[in-house]
Amino acid sequence: MRVLVTGGAGFIGSHIVEILVARGHEPVVLDGLLPTAHHGASARPVPAGATWLHGDLRDSTLVRRALTGVRAVCHQAAMVGLGKDFADAPEYVGCNDLGTAVLLAEMAEAGVDRLVLAGSMVVYGEGRYDCPDHGRVRPGPRAERDLAAGRFEPRCPRCGAELTPGLVGEEAPADPRNVYATTKLAQEHLAAAWARTTGGRAVSLRYHNVYGPRMPRDTPYAGVASLFRSALARGEAPRVFEDGGQRRDFVHVRDVATANAMALEALDDRGPGTIAAYNTGSGEPHTVGEMATALATAHGGPLPVVTGEYRLGDVRHITADSARLRAALDWRPEVGFAEGMAEFATSGLRGA
Repeated sequence: MRVLVTGGAGFIGSHIVEILVARGHEPVVLDGLLPTAHHGASARPVPAGATWLHGDLRDSTLVRRALTGVRAVCHQAAMVGLGKDFADAPEYVGCNDLGTAVLLAEMAEAGVDRLVLAGSMVVYGEGRYDCPDHGRVRPGPRAERDLAAGRFEPRCPRCGAELTPGLVGEEAPADPRNVYATTKLAQEHLAAAWARTTGGRAVSLRYHNVYGPRMPRDTPYAGVASLFRSALARGEAPRVFEDGGQRRDFVHVRDVATANAMALEALDDRGPGTIAAYNTGSGEPHTVGEMATALATAHGGPLPVVTGEYRLGDVRHITADSARLRAALDWRPEVGFAEGMAEFATSGLRGA
């Protein structure tokens, strides 16, 4: 199958391209080489069996050319991360939402009716919480006064009691807490509108914290795993915000790439005019502090420093229930936390 992979020269996209080639597909890579993702590095050569196109996804003429002969699209291109401040908002919306709209419009024109979208767990905001007296509750955004005082855990919005975090499922309501999260939810809505209008088939894989070889280094737009790994590469201690107790689901990039390939191959089994969302995580929650310690220990570098610093818009706990994806595709993550962090601690970073 000939597959257009937008963002196919990037961190996750490059792994997807390799797996597609290994599974007998013909990837077409379209990538704008954004500095926020590539940090000044030149394009990584695509593997034999893949076609390379460089350019902006908002260029409809280029996208039209990239879709020639294509049967399905794996849409990975995006500006990622929390960013530096709200001044980044126009660039996020332009790259992520306008770029997606141009892609979908050209797919509709070309009759390409299969899409796998790089979704994100950030659409949920905070994860699942249970109060001992009020059951399932949804705490609002954490107040800056609480964060400044070191009160990091959300409390029950009804009684103020301590909450127990749990796994969030796809049925949880969306509640994006920052600009990036808002653009990722908008991408899903655009894909749903495209599917209904054209009879297309779409899947959104809501990634949790993806890590592994080729993450970009030394950029404020990278994920926390990349920031810690970049610090270790400089001989510095990873700086852990809050108290390090934030729970996340760290999933290896090869497992995420495999999920994309399997989702692409299963699109024919979906009904026309539909979109399905699947959490894509390891199923092994760990704290940010645990991840930083595992990386530092495996790297042989300085141990993490817990700073108590915070960022407005960050959520405290968000971990996935990926049972729906496992049932739908028979997908299973193969790289465990300890094994994956040991590999990542010594693997190369993009821009190194």
